[in-house]
Amino acid sequence: MAGKPVRPASAIDQTRRMLSLVTYLRERPGARIEDVARAFGITEDELVSDLDVLPMCGTSFRGGDLLDIDTDGERIWWHNPAALGAEAAEPLRLAADEATALLVAARAVATLPGLREGDRQALLRATAKVEAAAGEAAGASSRLSVTFESEGGVFADVDRAISERRRLWIRYYSPARDEVTEREIDPIRLVSVGHTYVEAWCRRSEARRTFRLDRVAEIKILDEPSAPPEMELRDLSQALVQPAAEDPEVVVEVGPGGRWVAEYYPHDSAEELPDGGLRITLRTPDPASLRRLALRLGRDGRIVGPRELADSARQAAREALAAYESACEGAGGPVDAVAVRGPRGADVVHDGRDDRQEQGL
Repeated sequence: MAGKPVRPASAIDQTRRMLSLVTYLRERPGARIEDVARAFGITEDELVSDLDVLPMCGTSFRGGDLLDIDTDGERIWWHNPAALGAEAAEPLRLAADEATALLVAARAVATLPGLREGDRQALLRATAKVEAAAGEAAGASSRLSVTFESEGGVFADVDRAISERRRLWIRYYSPARDEVTEREIDPIRLVSVGHTYVEAWCRRSEARRTFRLDRVAEIKILDEPSAPPEMELRDLSQALVQPAAEDPEVVVEVGPGGRWVAEYYPHDSAEELPDGGLRITLRTPDPASLRRLALRLGRDGRIVGPRELADSARQAAREALAAYESACEGAGGPVDAVAVRGPRGADVVHDGRDDRQEQGL
């Protein structure tokens, strides 16, 4: 009888199963392999594979702390179940470098402007406990300090606007268009992916947008209430930019040296090309932002479509090259070979900057 296809277990599924298996076996010494496999809904071969891994786990790699589990082919025997007992466990200790990093970070966060007083006091109490536990290791942290960039004040205003459900007015610099715009936004949440961003509903574009805090030139908390439309929060653990199906489509062709684009940019498809490159189709709410990707790729890639974007990328490359040549001539030095001739005659410039997380911002 046909049934549903079995979904291959992921590493997370297997880890969860093995954690449950430890508890199960501890309570059932001499358990039969077929009974355990049936209880966990796996084959006996899968169970034996798990049993081969468990002896490499334990509270430490010292003798006696690893799980001593084996099987005679029919039953499973655990010879040192006390290795996981409370009486055998030792408190975890921070290494000196770990304690230093934690204390420096905690003291820095406690100085952030706009941090709620209750949160600040809770952080200071926790810091004091870590200092006491760290002992001599805490001394090194007192000689180090961290100063946050100017985005600290912006962070405070955004955090306050979110907690008070108020709208924000900002002057925002967009590097893709090299312009500063004024916007009113309804902030939704703060996120950190390399830099700190605010995810918000932008009244100017009538769409969800993500703004990098260190690009906010000016900010004001308005009296109007923040009222973003109801929307499902996106999982940003994989990528900051997650295009929607209705966003414009862009086609980029890259050579072997540009295959990294498919790894860092969410895309709809990536077709292999005869030269070892890829033809990548992706979507972005702001196609103009990909001009910088074209400049960075240099001879390793080009924008194929839409045609207007390809033309503007070539024009941006020519302007960048002209500006570079002018600067070099003014300085009396030779023009360095940073400008190259791209595929099919497209002038491109490699500016060496990593903007993989700036798509659409």
